[in-house]
Amino acid sequence: MEVVVIACYKPLPAKEEALKTLMKYHWSRLNAEGLVSDRKPVLMQAADNTIIEVFGWRSQEAIDSAHSNPEVLKMWDEFAQVCEYVPIQQVPESQQLFSPFIPLF
Repeated sequence: MEVVVIACYKPLPAKEEALKTLMKYHWSRLNAEGLVSDRKPVLMQAADNTIIEVFGWRSQEAIDSAHSNPEVLKMWDEFAQVCEYVPIQQVPESQQLFSPFIPLF
């Protein structure tokens, strides 16, 4: 069963453009490994430049297998060079009833 997640990526100083470049290919790289559902991701940016992504993993098993997939681990290392992962509640807009974000791509 599909698992839809909200992931938040806060760019490191001077790494916003590098993060945006990685985000352009995040879903397609996971898709190439057979890990995500057919649901296209929604990408948006908060006022503090955090990028929020809503996407569907194929299943809980796909999530679990990502943690030992060499291609995914390589990609996660690339992300670690340009951002930190933050919980949605650390994004100020998430405190609003209707959270406004800027759409990406």
